[in-house]
Amino acid sequence: MIKNASAVWQGGIKDGGGTISTESGVLKEAPYGFNARFEGGKGTNPEELIGAAHAGCFSMALSLMLGDAGMVAERIDTKAAVTLEKIGDGFTITASHLTVVVKMPGADATKFAEIAAKAKAGCPVSKLLTATITMDARLEA
Repeated sequence: MIKNASAVWQGGIKDGGGTISTESGVLKEAPYGFNARFEGGKGTNPEELIGAAHAGCFSMALSLMLGDAGMVAERIDTKAAVTLEKIGDGFTITASHLTVVVKMPGADATKFAEIAAKAKAGCPVSKLLTATITMDARLEA
C-alpha cells in the first residue's frame, strides 16, 4: 500500500508560502509556511501533520491490540506533541510525546499499560520516527 501527499512551495523561506494536499482530498491545498511553523501564524506545518499522523496511528494500533486481548475501549483520545529544536546549523524533530486517555470501565490497569506500551512501539508511525517517542497513558473509568 502506498499513500500519497504533495507540497508546493513558492518564494523564499520567510516571504514564501506553500500548500499541502493529500490523495484523499482531506487536505486540499492547505496553506503552510514559515509563519505557521515558527511564529504561530495561520496554516499548518510539518510537525503538526506528523503529530496528527502519530496520534491517529497510535490510536488505531492501541484499538487493535486491545481487541486482540479481548478488550474494547469506549474512547481513545490521543494527543501528540512534536518537538522541533534548533541543533547546530539546522532544525531537528527531536521528540513526539503521546498523551493518551482511554475510557474503558472495568479494565485491568496493568494489562492496559502493557498494551499501550506495545502500541507505542509498534505503530507504523512510531517505527518511522527516529526521534525519541514518549507517552503518558491514562485509563479513565
